[in-house]
Amino acid sequence: MYNTGSIDTVARALVDLLGFFSSPQRVDLLLKEADVVLDRALVPLLVAIATRGTLSVAALADQVGRDSTTVSRQLAKLAQLGLVAKGAGESDRRIRMVTLSPTGEGLARSVAAARRRLLARAVAAWSEDDLADLGRLNAKFVESLAHAAQAGSEAELG
Repeated sequence: MYNTGSIDTVARALVDLLGFFSSPQRVDLLLKEADVVLDRALVPLLVAIATRGTLSVAALADQVGRDSTTVSRQLAKLAQLGLVAKGAGESDRRIRMVTLSPTGEGLARSVAAARRRLLARAVAAWSEDDLADLGRLNAKFVESLAHAAQAGSEAELG
């Protein structure tokens, strides 16, 4: 069993990290750095679709931590701006799928490049090994969280 203090330290750091990246000021800074004009509430959807590819509305809602109704409303805004395209799922036509349009892909690339520049400035004094370790451990952590969540869901269904 792990020291509860260590687990609490990880939890606090995650809460701080999530708060940092979701704060309106940070999203505005990212948009300014990217030279993009977009409602800040739409940015997580754009980034999630750019990162994950074509997603169902339900999967996108889960990815960004919002309910499907809110995500559907926000997707309508993105579609109106010509940044996403919606369609029916291949295996189930009732499932609504969403993907970036070419314009949306370009905007997402601008946001990704801006995020890369901002992060590079933040870790400028870090060694390449430390940065690689952070990336490796974060990826391992996300994989462990996903595995634990899947195991928990299967236990509930079992």
